[in-house]
Amino acid sequence: MDDINALSRIIGKDFELEEQLSEELIRNKMIHAFSWLLDNDISRMMNILYRADVDEEKLKSLLMGRSQLPSAEVIADEYIRRQKQKVETWKKYST
Repeated sequence: MDDINALSRIIGKDFELEEQLSEELIRNKMIHAFSWLLDNDISRMMNILYRADVDEEKLKSLLMGRSQLPSAEVIADEYIRRQKQKVETWKKYST
């Protein structure tokens, strides 16, 4: 399985994604999703980030340090980065 399919599968546990998306499309969908969650369902967003094991302190630091970027974009990037780490870990230990 290639990395982008693995990434789609792991993100698909939290969000509905179509199959065969590019990384750019996944990122755009995540930005949109986290933007909606920020406005409408913070507790669900926090639950998703917790389950994904996104480092809360690092995320706070990123949000404060990158104030020129929308919060949803910073959160989406960190969520995707963490999910990519999981894919790499699975690849490392599944061979």
